[in-house]
Amino acid sequence: MKAWIIDRFGGREELRFTDLPEPDIGEGEVLVRIRAVGVNPVDWKIREGMLKDLFPHEFPVVLGWDMAGVVEAVGYSARRFKPGDEVFAYARRPIIHNGTYAEMIALPESYVTHRPAGATWEASAAIPLAGLTAFQSVFDAGQLGSGQTVLILGASGGVGSFAVQFAKISGATVIGLAGKGNHGYLETLGVDAALDYTDPEFPEALERIIPGGVDLVFDCIGGASLEMGSRCGKSGGRLVSITDPEAGNLAESAGLGFHFVFVEPNVRQLDTICGYIHDGQLAPPETQVFDFTDAPAAHEQMETGHTRGKIVLSLSS
Repeated sequence: MKAWIIDRFGGREELRFTDLPEPDIGEGEVLVRIRAVGVNPVDWKIREGMLKDLFPHEFPVVLGWDMAGVVEAVGYSARRFKPGDEVFAYARRPIIHNGTYAEMIALPESYVTHRPAGATWEASAAIPLAGLTAFQSVFDAGQLGSGQTVLILGASGGVGSFAVQFAKISGATVIGLAGKGNHGYLETLGVDAALDYTDPEFPEALERIIPGGVDLVFDCIGGASLEMGSRCGKSGGRLVSITDPEAGNLAESAGLGFHFVFVEPNVRQLDTICGYIHDGQLAPPETQVFDFTDAPAAHEQMETGHTRGKIVLSLSS
């Protein structure tokens, strides 16, 4: 099978398109032929070696944690799926080695669920990591509920696109922070107001909209936006970050509770997300699709930090 691998940490030049043996299917596993792969910021950070102290690695590393595809075969005692089933998964394993930038992957069936009916392969692959990250941040860590308010930093990205919609599902008032060019996109997702992250006075603009600050600040972007955004929570509110585990210092100085979220696989939550899509309450984010052979170009775009929605590698042509 074809796959993108790295043999050592480094820049995009370390990505190598090569042939690998098809994966063996273990007990309780399914073999999936991949049709589309979600590309996430964590991919290039792993490639660069930024997470080498957080996760054990085994070279050669096949990058990627998102995928949608078709079940090819099932292992002994795997009973939830049959060949031909269309599935998707957040495919992070304890050791970073066999990822989704490949034509095939073997996964425990507990990682896998049926993909949303009617969605394209590319839209399906855009959901697992970003959707679960937003779900666990907004609902589990953020405890956002009806009548509350939330400021989402980096609202036009993959996670932010889901977070806006989950917050609206919860009944909250949603303020999205993004560049002006993405404000129209945020309006299609349902934000109640959009602010410009390049405006150094956006905290003051938020104060005019929601005097006293928001119940939840959800950080999807880090940096200066996080530092300023932490001033936008009301006393006793919450700051949830997916970018900076050290942001508790900012939260404490602003009188906010703090949670850092690193997404965990959760098939039940993926099924809930599929239910929202089926009911018309949720739409997958806008996607920018690259051919599977163009992974370096996809990484180049992802590294700009200005991608709207999600980037996806397509193998379905």
